[in-house]
Amino acid sequence: MKLGYAYDDTFLLHDTGTFHPESPQRLESILNRLHKTSYFKDMFWIKPNKLPLELIESVHNNRHRERFSVIQGKRGSFDGDTPYSESSFDAALLAAGSGVDLVNKIRSNEIESGIALVRPPGHHAETGRSMGFCLLNNIAITAGYLLTQGVERVYILDWDVHHGNGTQEIFYDSNKVFFTSLHQYPYYPGTGSVHERGEGKGENFTLNIPLPMGSGDKEYLHYFQETVVPSMLDFQPEFVLISAGFDGHRRDPLAGMNLSTNAFAEFTRLILSATKQIDAKTISFLEGGYDLDALAESVEAHVAVLAG
Repeated sequence: MKLGYAYDDTFLLHDTGTFHPESPQRLESILNRLHKTSYFKDMFWIKPNKLPLELIESVHNNRHRERFSVIQGKRGSFDGDTPYSESSFDAALLAAGSGVDLVNKIRSNEIESGIALVRPPGHHAETGRSMGFCLLNNIAITAGYLLTQGVERVYILDWDVHHGNGTQEIFYDSNKVFFTSLHQYPYYPGTGSVHERGEGKGENFTLNIPLPMGSGDKEYLHYFQETVVPSMLDFQPEFVLISAGFDGHRRDPLAGMNLSTNAFAEFTRLILSATKQIDAKTISFLEGGYDLDALAESVEAHVAVLAG
């Protein structure tokens, strides 16, 4: 199975400051780990292009685009959690552009599936604001791009330990994007109750699986088998996009879940077995994960399954 990965060294230049958990070392530890595997040399490297600014508006509003555009070459922060530095504008456009490039490579049959090894992450960024370490919503921009390319149904699965509030909000009234999130609850950012199910045309196209602190492999795998996979088979998407956060790992310092490294391999196996049945393509996006060793091990477990 030909797996493509999008990565650019500019991601390391997004400087969040000395004590920020979302650090360049996260990507360095992942790449160091992948370089030691037997299969990494067979993966197809995609040097991403910057997202054209007009594509930002497929999911973000004009005000957000303007506020984002003025950070170019500057240092500051959108909120207490979400700093930016001189290279963050470029890094964010490359991160968002990575998904679009992976889509294009899949559709031209150069690769079968893809993973965006990017930062800044994206799933907290809403229509009108950056938040929670996220500047642009990478996965939502990719889903929006797919819809402009004639794709009718996109399924987004978010297993980051934090609820993907931004992705949910962007597609809350859409019946073309099915959004599912498993997350620690109640926890940052406070959204993601079971009662949030979408509205208007999008009613019942949002599926939240809030889990109590301390949940581990057994609880997650139960919901994957009984709820997530059936919802995916029922929706019959052409693309499955994964917000792959690894901060549900038991060693993660920012959360309180109890997942093992192997859980991420199991999640990936279950999803790929479902996508095979419905002939859907898969693209994964790096989101959270803040213990460097646990993050690198968990990404490797996920990528090994994606790479077949």
